[in-house]
Amino acid sequence: MGLWRMLPRQPQWQAPLPLRPVLLPLAAVVVVGSLLAPAAVAPVFAAGTEVRVLLLEAPEVPVAALDRPLQIRTQAPAAGAPGEALLTVPAGEQATLRLEQGRLQLETAAGSRSLALPPVLWIEPLAPAPLSTSGDFLLQQRAYRGRLQLRLSGATWQAINHLPLESYLPSVVGSEMPASWPQAALRAQAVAARTYALRQRRPSAPYDLSATVKSQVYKGLEAETPSTREAVAATRGQVLTYGGALANTVFHSSAGGVTENSGDLWSQQLPYLVSVPDFDQQSPVHQWQKRLEPDQLQQAFVETGGVDRIEVLGTTASGRLRQVRVQGPSGSLLLTGAQLRTRLGLRSTLVRLQLVQPEIASGAVLASAESQVPAGATVAVPAVGALGAALNGVAPPPPVPVLEQQPPLQVPRPSLLVIGRGFGHGVGMSQWGALAMAQRGHSHAEILSHYYRGTRLSLDGGR
Repeated sequence: MGLWRMLPRQPQWQAPLPLRPVLLPLAAVVVVGSLLAPAAVAPVFAAGTEVRVLLLEAPEVPVAALDRPLQIRTQAPAAGAPGEALLTVPAGEQATLRLEQGRLQLETAAGSRSLALPPVLWIEPLAPAPLSTSGDFLLQQRAYRGRLQLRLSGATWQAINHLPLESYLPSVVGSEMPASWPQAALRAQAVAARTYALRQRRPSAPYDLSATVKSQVYKGLEAETPSTREAVAATRGQVLTYGGALANTVFHSSAGGVTENSGDLWSQQLPYLVSVPDFDQQSPVHQWQKRLEPDQLQQAFVETGGVDRIEVLGTTASGRLRQVRVQGPSGSLLLTGAQLRTRLGLRSTLVRLQLVQPEIASGAVLASAESQVPAGATVAVPAVGALGAALNGVAPPPPVPVLEQQPPLQVPRPSLLVIGRGFGHGVGMSQWGALAMAQRGHSHAEILSHYYRGTRLSLDGGR
């Protein structure tokens, strides 16, 4: 989802889109459910609802106990029978679970064991402490709350964190948005993240969410702060709905002045994900440039052998690339704006493209016999009869210049200058825009109603 990282400022965009200096009266545009009289929405989660977050996919999983021992079991105790306890990891120590030749290798400081390979393992603290501030386990130097499930998937483990939704959210808010931002912005992020997480729950799937931008960023306890916990607690149970169902509350870092219609990027136009003005002028990626050299373009477009020309075939109403044609020495290629963004590693598709032609030296290279004779010297011509005698010792006329044979001139390929705005897909809430609205005194409800038009802020009974 969105990234807020501070990046160096880039050269300025030319002729930016006009931005409205004053926010629209949001209440006149969108219905915001009163928190004292919440909209009638069927509860979508109960107190203690868990989410399952994919942390890692690898053939080897190193996990460490924090201030309490961990137990590794063949199945979760909640499944009925406790299953077989394979190992207890003392507090402060580490165990590595490795797939090797179809067996499970358990390695600790005390030694190594080879066991039959179970399809599922559970790693959980003995005597869990729900309010633990230190976390329950350590994976890849990050502390997490809850339990860790390892599921066998081909030749790798899927490491999946099971934890209560309200314990998951403080880390997401702090991973997706600076914890120092105003509470209104953090609370808007908390509601968007809660709604998104609940909408992604799939009981039949191995997990609900990824810990990366594929879903929403989740870094465990390192991203939690008092301010992010406050934002989650203050909005507990609040979700965004449309027509009685959870809204698809996607978000991004910075829209470059205007957000995108969902139907212009994805297959479905949702009535609440429409293009609206953004207020992200203070974002470090509101305006940016990127130059790609010929060798980079060659790697990006192997099918066409590089780039001679990029033709924009269509843009969306907000100005983002919809479709382009790339032409090169070996052919042409049709791409969507999103595909071009991925290939070139662009921050967004709200861009202008400029091919920069290289400078080529002009003029042919000439060579002649004269260039090999010292200045002021005479050339002796062999005597041939009387004429030869008459000319002997007399400087001959200048020789005729001869064009030197040169290999065919290799014209360098052009570079590509990309001049863009914003960071991310541009649909839904802009995080930098949320910051600007919070700084102007708008509440989290007003921020959400601006970016998700026509939604209702509801209590779903998850208190």
